[in-house]
This record gives sequence, C-alpha cells and structure tokens, in this order.
Amino acid sequence: MVNLNLSVLSGTHNLKSVTLSFRIPYFTQWGQQILVCGSEPILGSWNVKRGLLLSPSHQNDELIWCGSIPVPSEFACEYHYYVVDDDRNVLRSEIGDKRKLSLPDGIQSGQEVELHDLWKTGSDSLPFRSAFKNVIFRRSWSSDDKKPVGVTDSDIVKKALSPGSVIVQFKVCCPNVQGASIHVIGSSLKLGQWKAQGGLKLSYTGESVWQGSCVMQKKDFPLTYPLVALILESGPNREATVNISRGQSTYIVRADGLMRETPWRGAGVAIPMFSVRSEEDMGVGEFLDLKLLVDWAVHSGFHLVQLLPINDTSVHQMWWDSYPYSSLSVFALHPLYLRVQALSDNIPEDIKKEIEQARMKLDRKDVDYEATMGTKLSIAKKVFRLEKDTILNSSSFQKFFAENKDWLKPYAAFSFLRDFFETSERSQWGSYAIFSESKLEKLVAEDSLQYDVICFHYYIQFHLHMQLSEAAEYARKNGVILKGDLPIGVDRNSVDTWVYPDLFRMNTSTGAPPDYFDKNGQNWGFPTYNWEEMSKDNYAWWRARLTQMAKYFTAYRIDHILGFFRIWELPDHAVTGLCGKFRPSIPLSQEELEIEGIWDFDRLICPRIKRALLEEKFGASWTTVASIFLNESQKDIYGFKEDCNTEKKILAKLKSCLEKSMLFETEEKLRRQLFDLLKDIVLIRDPEDSRKYYPRFNMEDTSCFKELDQRSQNVLKRLYYDYYFHRQESLWRQNAMKTLPVLLNSSDMLACGEDLGLIPSCVHPVMQELGLIGLRIQRMPNEADLEFGIPSQYPYMTVCAPSCHDCSTLRAWWEEDEDRRRRFFKTFLGSNGLPPDQCTPEIAYFILRQHIESPSMWSIFPLQDLLALKEEYSTRPAAEETINDPTNPKHYWRYRVHMTLESLLKDKDLITVIKDLVRGSGRSYPSKELELSQEAVVPDKQHVANGQAKAPQATSTNLSSKKEIAAVV
Repeated sequence: MVNLNLSVLSGTHNLKSVTLSFRIPYFTQWGQQILVCGSEPILGSWNVKRGLLLSPSHQNDELIWCGSIPVPSEFACEYHYYVVDDDRNVLRSEIGDKRKLSLPDGIQSGQEVELHDLWKTGSDSLPFRSAFKNVIFRRSWSSDDKKPVGVTDSDIVKKALSPGSVIVQFKVCCPNVQGASIHVIGSSLKLGQWKAQGGLKLSYTGESVWQGSCVMQKKDFPLTYPLVALILESGPNREATVNISRGQSTYIVRADGLMRETPWRGAGVAIPMFSVRSEEDMGVGEFLDLKLLVDWAVHSGFHLVQLLPINDTSVHQMWWDSYPYSSLSVFALHPLYLRVQALSDNIPEDIKKEIEQARMKLDRKDVDYEATMGTKLSIAKKVFRLEKDTILNSSSFQKFFAENKDWLKPYAAFSFLRDFFETSERSQWGSYAIFSESKLEKLVAEDSLQYDVICFHYYIQFHLHMQLSEAAEYARKNGVILKGDLPIGVDRNSVDTWVYPDLFRMNTSTGAPPDYFDKNGQNWGFPTYNWEEMSKDNYAWWRARLTQMAKYFTAYRIDHILGFFRIWELPDHAVTGLCGKFRPSIPLSQEELEIEGIWDFDRLICPRIKRALLEEKFGASWTTVASIFLNESQKDIYGFKEDCNTEKKILAKLKSCLEKSMLFETEEKLRRQLFDLLKDIVLIRDPEDSRKYYPRFNMEDTSCFKELDQRSQNVLKRLYYDYYFHRQESLWRQNAMKTLPVLLNSSDMLACGEDLGLIPSCVHPVMQELGLIGLRIQRMPNEADLEFGIPSQYPYMTVCAPSCHDCSTLRAWWEEDEDRRRRFFKTFLGSNGLPPDQCTPEIAYFILRQHIESPSMWSIFPLQDLLALKEEYSTRPAAEETINDPTNPKHYWRYRVHMTLESLLKDKDLITVIKDLVRGSGRSYPSKELELSQEAVVPDKQHVANGQAKAPQATSTNLSSKKEIAAVV
C-alpha cells in the first residue's frame, strides 16, 4: 500500500496525480451524512473521524453522495461507507467485507476515476455465505479456477487517450449463473443497441464476480442499461451518469452489486437429532443417520435439514439432561449421538453381540435417555480400552486435539470432576470449585491417576467429531444445507461458567416475559451474560462458538434473537418468569416517579395481602397458611415472612411443611397460590440500585394496582407503556448492533433468527439491515390484528413454518380447539361448513401448500407435519408428537419418529406428494434429484412483482383450489 500525505500531494505539481471520486446513492435522515473511510491516511486510516465526508445532491428520485480526492496513479486501498451524525459518530455502516481498490495500470495524470458504488446491505452478502456458496450454488463457484482471459483494463486505458472519452468498467455479482454468459445491453452502439448479441460480454473473474470494460464518449451519457443472463434481469434499468463539463478522460467503475434475479427460494425439513429413527441406531438418532435423512431430503426436493442443539448437556446425568438448550459445554458434542459400532473396524464378537442386544432393547416408542446414555458409554469404554493407544497416537487424533485443546481439556477435566464428586455443582468440588490453568494442567497431566478417564472423554469427542463431519460433508456434496441451532444460554453448572465466570451474571437467571408460549413467562435458569466483560476481547467466546459450529453446519438458527437486543433477567431466587426486567433497559427513577406523585413505594413493591383474599384462596385453611408463611403487618393485612419472601424460599418451606404433614392441600396448588400472592405487586426495585424501579409485567392484573386511585393508575399505565414500548428502542438497537455483527462475521454460515415473542419495534429493521432471516409461524402472527398469519404476505427474508419444536404439531394444533379450527376454516377456505375434527391429509396438504407457495426465502417443515400428508402415519395420538412444552421447565424431550428413515425412503407415494409440492411452488431443489427421478422437470421461473416473489399455483395434485379442499373435507 502507498502511504499518502494530502498536504504533500496538493503542494507538489510534478506528482503524477489522479482524481479519485466516490459516488453512492443513499437516502439519509435529517442530521445524517455519508462518509467514506479507508486503509490509507487520506481516507482516515480506518479512523472514521478523519474520513472523507461526501456531499449530497438530488438526481431524479435519488439522493446521491459524492466526494473527490487527489491520489497518485499507483494508489491502492480498502474502504467502506458509513452513515454518521454531525459529530462523525457512526450510526450505521455497510455490511460485509471491506471494498478493495487498485487503480488500473496506464491511468495518467489529470484523468479521473469515478467509483459508482451501491450501499452493501446484509442481504447482499447472503450468496457468499457457505450455505449458498458451498452448497446451493457450489457448481457455479467451482468454476473459480477457470477464469477466462480477456482484454485487460490497462489495454483499454492505453487506447482511450482522447479527451472526453469515458472508460466504463461494469462489475456485477451473479452467484447462480451456471454455464451462461452475462451481457450488458443498452442504447449505445457499444452496448448492442438493446440486443444481447451486440452487448458487452462480461468475463468471469472469480468469487462469483463478472466484469467487463468498454470505451464510450460523453455524448453517450446518461447511460441506461440492464444485465442479461439467459433472461433479462428484473427491476428498472440501471443508469450511469458522467460530468460532461470536464474535459479530461474519465474512468468509471460501476460496482452494480448483485444481478437482480428472481428471488431464490428453497424448502427444508426440521427434526431433532434425537427424534430420528433408523435400522442402525441404538435407541436414539445418531449423527451418521443424517446421511439417510439427507437422502430422503434430496428425494423429496428439500435443500435443508434443520436440527436442534447437539451439544453435550450431561449436567445432572439423568433424563433432565434431555433438554438440548441447557449446554454443559457450548463446544463439546453430545455422546448420546455416537454410533458405537462405528468406533472401530475390529470390535470383538462379544461386544458386537452386546451392541445388537442393546439396539433391540432400546428400540422403543420414545427415547429412554438414561438407559441409552448409560449403555452407549459402557460399550464405548470397552472399545476404548482395546484401541486407545492406536487412536490417541494417530495423526488424525493429534490434529483434532491440537485444533480443539482449548475447550477439550477443560471439558474433560470438568467431566471427570462431575463424575468423581457425583455432582456438577462446583461448590462441592473443594479447591477445584475455582478454575485455574494450573489446576487444569494438573488434572489432565499424563502422569495423573485419572489420565485414562480424561483420555476417554477426548476419545468420545474425537469420534463424535469424525462421525458428524462425515455426515456434514455428505450433506454438502448432495446440495443439502445442514442447519444447526445456537442456544441463547448455558447451564449454570457448565464448563463455560466454570472456566469463564466473569462472562456471566451468576446471581441472575434468563427467561422470557409472558407471550404465546407461556402466559406466566418463562424462567430457563441460565445465567445472563455480562456483555460489558465480553466486549473487552471483542466477544471472543461467541466468536469461538460460531467458529466451532461452522465446522459442521452451513446455516444456523439464533435461538431467542431478542436476547441480543435485551434479555429478560430474573433474580436467581425466582422460579417462575413473571417478575423480571429487561437488561439493558432504562428504569423508572425514584425522582421520575415522585414528580408524577408516586411515593408509597413499599406498598407498590411488597405484597399487601388482605384477609378476605386469603379466605377466598385457601378457605378454612387460611389461618394455617397465614401462620406458616405470613406476618400480620396491620389489622387483617399480611405480608410474607423473611424466610418465605422469595419463590425459592416458598418451595423450601413447602417441602418442609409437607414432610411434617402440616398442610392438607396439594403442593402444586399451594405453590401456585402462594406464588400468585408473592407476585401481587406493581413495581420491582432494582437489586443493584434502590432508587430505580421496573414496572411488573401485566401489572394491571394485580389487586395491588386495582386498589390504587384513578390518577395513580393512569400515571403508572403511562409509565408502563413507556418502559416496555418506547424508551428502550434506541438502547436496544445499539445493544444488538454491538453483538450481532460480531456473530455474523465470526463464520460464513447463513444466519436465521428466532424472532418470536414480545418483539420490540427495532428488531425487524436491525435484522433486515444485517441480512438476518426471521421466522414466521402461522399461529403466532406478528400483526396484532390477525389471529393467523397469512403466508402469501410474508416478507422474503423469512423462514415460514406451520409449527415448530416449541409448540404443538400441525395435527395437534388442529385438534386442540374446535372454535379456532372453525375460524381458520372460514378465514382461509371461505367455508361456513363444519371442519373435520381430525387434521386429514387434505387439510395438511392445504396448509403446507400455503407455506411452500409463500414469498419466504425458506419453507421449513417439521417432519411430523409432513407425515400428516399420509393417513397411515397419523395413527399415533397427535399430542405425542410434540417436541417441547415451554410451560413445563422439566419437560422430557424424548419424541421419536415411529418409522425408520429406511422405510420413509421406500415410501414413493409420500415422496412424490412432497416433491410435487416443492416443484409446483417454483422453489429450488437439489439438482441431484434429477438423477434420482427420470420424470423430474425443472420448475418454471417464478414471477416477480414489486420486488416480491410470486409463486405459481401447484398443478401436481387434484386438490388445487380452496373450494376443492373444502369439498373433500
């Protein structure tokens, strides 16, 4: 790079100087400006405060920002555009890699180089994500080493020496062009006068970029043109302008961004790893089963397989660990998914017999978590003893260990300590309760007594890595994206909280406020993150997580993406999820409340329980309950005793009383009633600042609020809505823009965000800006005035699905509520008739078709919903197909598909129905499917109107209209 001093440049006349101009269209708001900053001093050396401010001007309907600097002819740099305020504080920046600039050879002093750029958004970078680059468009990108040789820019520059001539270089990204050429056509003779045959043919330069240059005269401008590749690109013509008043020749670099193709759309299937069933597995789905699942996906026309988290969750070493979002380690894979018969090619016959017997015994309707884990680890230890020296000394293991030792050694040490002390609760580990590198090295030392145990954990993780890598590579080669899941939290007693305690707020708990999933809120039990501490090393822990995931996955789901804007934080003494606060958030100050006439804080933050309410709740037992849990503060007014003033204290007291037979009510009923009394408050005092308060969620439902005078109620309602829906938006946007870009830049995986629940208004604009794909579930519409989402109106940057793992399946949802079923039938089928009680294949087909024909980039269906297309697969009670019940914190995650993948692969009828759905929607499907089915036909190009994808109607089924569906059912 050439270091350039502007003052020297402007004062030295014999320096070979070129005018470098920047031009970018961008609509800003009042008080905002566009600035370009780059790697060289003249562009600020990446110090935005010293970058080049551009000047705005209106050109037709666009706001164009321009600026110029003199540079030497050999100038080269990297640069980026920013939106700044009047003080040059960055408000927004482009998404993606820095732009690279190198002036063409042969450029002469006095000439001008104009950079005509377009603002790079998050969605512009999607084709460069591994899901597309290495999977969907892999054939296009595989030609990168076959770059054609064309006329160089320097050749053209040397020929274009006449004053007033203009050299235009066209650059466009087109990742989905296979075996086709790209032309620029326009009214100019050099552009073929609107005929592709005479247009400028672009050359492929690698990385999915096509480029070409031609010489024009200024009289040819303004220049309008589209791009052509097989078909004319969609949208209005592009336009290039030049300053005709300048006499010198000009070199224009047109960075035209992405070619405007019909929006790419695909489909996929979602199923937890543990739910898969095959003829080879042992009681649970295994990583190597993914190869069969990929085969089924390809046959069915699916480009994607989505899983739930697959990290080790062995905290309690019982069925509670079936919860896949409570990670023991965010890096280690779960031994549950190990195929023990693949550990070695030389397994003795007695162990083979044991494996076969275990497979038969564990082949049950649902997962038996404890039996399966115990059996697999027992067999794996036997194989380990036989081949540990061979494996541990192999080059492949040594390579794995070297690349993963930073997390592998702490994980193995933690697992050993957990087993030795029979608990993951670190307070029981004596001197090992506090982590240190010296203690770690002592635990994993080769001369230690437990070294074989440590190596066993290395061995298991190595084989899990090998098996998952084999499945992931198989998916990539077959054009199928493997999509993982990034949990929002880690278990309180995890390797990560042991090694990095400063990164977590261990006195708090993570959850969600009341929403569709749970009207009382959720408490997941994970500690919240110390974002301030994490930012000190640029979120290295998060970056390492994403790097590890990218070894196996080409796409991922960000669990509870709302938590990166703000998290629902609860005190560690909470059991339920109602009485929390958002972190970060701007609280209500005591001064603010006092100005509004709110001053009786003790009444608002502490339960004030009247005798009449106790009699109503507990009947004749109220005196017993009051004597155990309450103190009478005033005549017939009660409050909780010190040893019962939190939910966890109430649980402990309840347990003690029930053991002594002091109470006659059931524990569940008493717990619920006492919790309701404890939560009967209006404000929550900040535990770290006694002069700050937070309004309790749904405070208007409390008797404490209802007893206030009307003026106080009105004041508190206004402050409540300000806290939850107005004052935080700017803060939450800033918080997300600090963390989410780091995640996105940590890998090249395609990122999707689970944006369900109470959604702040800043969330969707941020996701759109960053190129994050959102989620739409039909029964949980974003629109407040809709009961059911309308798939045909979903935005393109979304994943749509009829259900997900956190709610009932399509069949179960249909059968749950008769009135809702009738409303859906009326809304979407226009029928006043009585809908069937069961979700028939015709109903399932109609709902699935709604989704697959939507404009959403992805339609991803739970496997259970796809099986509803065939009546014989719907004999199992629908409720048993539900993966998770969010209202139950101790839910057993154990659902298994009742047929094997091998049998599904043989079911040509089901495959044909699904395949026809995909084809008829105009969605893409794996090209290998053409080899699998001789009658396969490439779907017609879908139409585009106003930038929205419009899918043609399906023609592969007789049930092609709402009326026909209604008539059948």
